[in-house]
Amino acid sequence: MIAPDAVGTADVDTALSDLQAHLNLIFARTRSLWKESAARVHPELPVAGYKLLTFIDRAGSANAHELAERFDMDKSVVSRQVRMLEELGLLDSHPDERDGRLRVLTATPGACTALAEVRREYGTRLRAVIDQLTPREIEAASKAFRLLSEV
Repeated sequence: MIAPDAVGTADVDTALSDLQAHLNLIFARTRSLWKESAARVHPELPVAGYKLLTFIDRAGSANAHELAERFDMDKSVVSRQVRMLEELGLLDSHPDERDGRLRVLTATPGACTALAEVRREYGTRLRAVIDQLTPREIEAASKAFRLLSEV
């Protein structure tokens, strides 16, 4: 005879395994979406540059030091990405008024337009999926993602 607690543990283990498998699929899909989105912004834009550019666009501006900390990247990697983004015409840079040693980075108007289009299209696709859920299911998913983000 199987103990009742053993059955509950097996159910939780199965559910956890299923959750991990789906999270892996979400992460893989996210990487694919980043690659696809980067190519839509500019055919030569690598994923790392896309991530930095989207952050700068959402924040309004940033400097290389902030980017290195935010993305846990070596400053030399950030520097190369910033230089490449400038060469592709996706990023502008000017001296910081408060600290001339720093450069303030901003997305160009063309980059902002391309990023907004990518976000709009992805938002439409996401909304089509979310519309299949009840408000209670959305709240549960939100709670689960919040808790997982704190792990």
